[in-house]
Amino acid sequence: MQKFTKITSPAAALREADVDTDVIFPARFLLLLDKAGLGKHLFHERRHRRDGTRTDFVLNTPPFDQAEILVAGANFGSGSSREQAVWALTDFGIRCVIAPSFGEIFYSNCFKNGALPLVIQGDAHERVMLAAESGKPITVDLETQTVELPDGEVIGLDIDPYRRRTLMLGLDEIGSILADDADEIAAFEARLRASQPWLFLDDGRLERLFADTRAR
Repeated sequence: MQKFTKITSPAAALREADVDTDVIFPARFLLLLDKAGLGKHLFHERRHRRDGTRTDFVLNTPPFDQAEILVAGANFGSGSSREQAVWALTDFGIRCVIAPSFGEIFYSNCFKNGALPLVIQGDAHERVMLAAESGKPITVDLETQTVELPDGEVIGLDIDPYRRRTLMLGLDEIGSILADDADEIAAFEARLRASQPWLFLDDGRLERLFADTRAR
């Protein structure tokens, strides 16, 4: 998983509330199995007309077509639990979504896939939205837990320490377990290898075992 520490980027503004995962990543693309390339289907109905031409949707418009930050309305990512919604965002290049609130499963999926969902509410959210609409870069710093706007305003964040750490180290859930419990895992495997060595046959010993079996 890609590490997240600090990004400075224009932010795409999407004032609409209740943008669900079917809008973010339409259901008909769920048969695609690879994460790579899903970004081209992000907001497909908003970005493409029926004749295949591109609309004036914000993510089609420079400089927002290169945005790493999306500023959205409340309840972003509601609806189904499809993880592909986050995969499509990150494949497109969006690493951070700022909104007053999120769909619960979407919010969790972001942290598991290298994206940072930031809850900013009230007047502060409106100021972030206006900054995004200006096209000037916004800085999101996970280490200092701040968002810096183009006019110099700094908005403090309160991010769960465990999730902050895993994002900064680029660790998914399995990677986090391996990193935190590496010594215990190694000790367990050593005990298992000593007590049940047949579980750890190398390729050469396996080949000899199968050869003996075939000879019989």
